[in-house]
Amino acid sequence: MKVLLLEDDRSLATEVERVLRRAGYAVDVTRTYEDADVAASAGDYACLVLDRSVPGGDGSDLVAALRRAGDLTPAILITARDALADRVRGFDLGADDYLVKPFAAVELIARVRALTRRGQVTLPPVLDGAGIHLDVQRHTVHRHGTKLILRAKEFAVLEELLRAGGGVVTRTELVERCWDELHDPASNVVDVVIGQLRKRLGSPPAIHTVRGVGYRVGDEAAGDA
Repeated sequence: MKVLLLEDDRSLATEVERVLRRAGYAVDVTRTYEDADVAASAGDYACLVLDRSVPGGDGSDLVAALRRAGDLTPAILITARDALADRVRGFDLGADDYLVKPFAAVELIARVRALTRRGQVTLPPVLDGAGIHLDVQRHTVHRHGTKLILRAKEFAVLEELLRAGGGVVTRTELVERCWDELHDPASNVVDVVIGQLRKRLGSPPAIHTVRGVGYRVGDEAAGDA
């Protein structure tokens, strides 16, 4: 899942980006209101983490603009303003949560997870296919009853493949949903992660390549290359 971070304080932005990545999220970092506006309008994010006071505007105003446009992406406002009136205004403009600086990294991660789970209530919390049992909320994977230990990107890619229900997921779709804007589209990182997943999942093969298109999860490779 991808998170959009709007924070003009470079040291804080670096720290927040680091803890989010360690928690398994892809992160797009912006430092101005305009850049965040463009990214939020064009991207597909699981959560927005927005500073209130940034060059060019206020993160709460960005939330309000997104809500007017019908965008309900969960949003957390982070700010040094701890007055009740500031918090109330943020909620009134459409924010889902409010975190006052300084804050603990573990609290931010907990709040992001809570909001992203809330945004996925209409999606299956457990995914199955080809003997694989993936629990989204517990972040666990079993195959044929054996628990597997996956890295964050491997889990994210496998989740996207299972959500397709046996349909094909293209490389482009995997990049857009599991990586951030720093990803080099010319790299073979998707193929590398797929290769790692195949090894961890073992036999019989569960992930199949559809030549020139992408990948699918299934018990058989019929029609695949």
